[in-house]
Amino acid sequence: MKKFFRFFVSGLLLVAVVLICFRLAADVRETIAAGHGLPDGGRLIDTSEGAIFVLERGQPQNIPVVFAHGTAAWSGLWQPTLDAVSEAGFRAIAFDMPPFGWSEYPQKPEYGRVKQSERVVAMFEALDQPPIVVAHSIGAGPVAEAVMRRPDLVSGMIIVNGAIGLGTHESATETPVFLMNQTLNRHIVAATISNPLLTRTFLRGFIHNKSAATPERVTLLQTPMQREGYTAAVAQWLPHLLVPPQDALSTRPDNWRALDLPVGIIWGVEDTVTPLDQAADLRALIPDAQYDALAGVGHIPQIESPLEFQDTLIKMLTNIANSQGHEAES
Repeated sequence: MKKFFRFFVSGLLLVAVVLICFRLAADVRETIAAGHGLPDGGRLIDTSEGAIFVLERGQPQNIPVVFAHGTAAWSGLWQPTLDAVSEAGFRAIAFDMPPFGWSEYPQKPEYGRVKQSERVVAMFEALDQPPIVVAHSIGAGPVAEAVMRRPDLVSGMIIVNGAIGLGTHESATETPVFLMNQTLNRHIVAATISNPLLTRTFLRGFIHNKSAATPERVTLLQTPMQREGYTAAVAQWLPHLLVPPQDALSTRPDNWRALDLPVGIIWGVEDTVTPLDQAADLRALIPDAQYDALAGVGHIPQIESPLEFQDTLIKMLTNIANSQGHEAES
């Protein structure tokens, strides 16, 4: 019994030392001040919810297409798609959803779906015409919420392997005890999400086509980890990832049935994060939606099969633009 106790205590001490080391490493790494070191081709735009970082391609007069990224990603992951969509005659705009990427961290660290949707709405309001919005993974929840609250601000929506959480509001879930302490959260995040040693491992866990986890993509995903306060901001966001929103419109099936705008759905058949059944649930609610399931592709089709994804996306965008009486500029 004494040996077991000593072993248990030694294990706890080892875990504590490891967590502290990763936290110290994050403090040393995070040196880029807010508004500095922005990626080439991007800029901060002022909104009522703070400064939002965007990457843009295409002519200002073209139909805007706005892209929202998924968990721990940023707008840079959309760059090949932005190029293809702009070459097809659209104005392509990818933005960073706080706390990820290069957008300003909120003064009040609120990251629930409804609050995130307010940031999306603020960005839509900063544009000069209603965009078609393309939302991937965890970014699809706040975007769908924004669309349902302000449908006048968009001309169409395309969901890509979206983490919508239909019906999750029916089962209240409390924040896990181990995530209620922000100090502990920061150590957990420093050892996991903001730990560059694990970026490739996490990326491979999200995709079916493992070869898509190239060194270049891994490096790209790691770039914002150098921002001051990155680990602390992600630690404040983390509990919202694990607790379904209770006050969101977008988890309620009736609100999807009531959508009165063009919708597209693109899904990777091999997705194990948001399985294909979730696409089927959305299709049942919006049977008129355009739909394509990409074979041999997992949760991130835009990097797993980029040419096939781009072709599918551009066809859907063109159909939506035509349905609204617009045409992409060739």
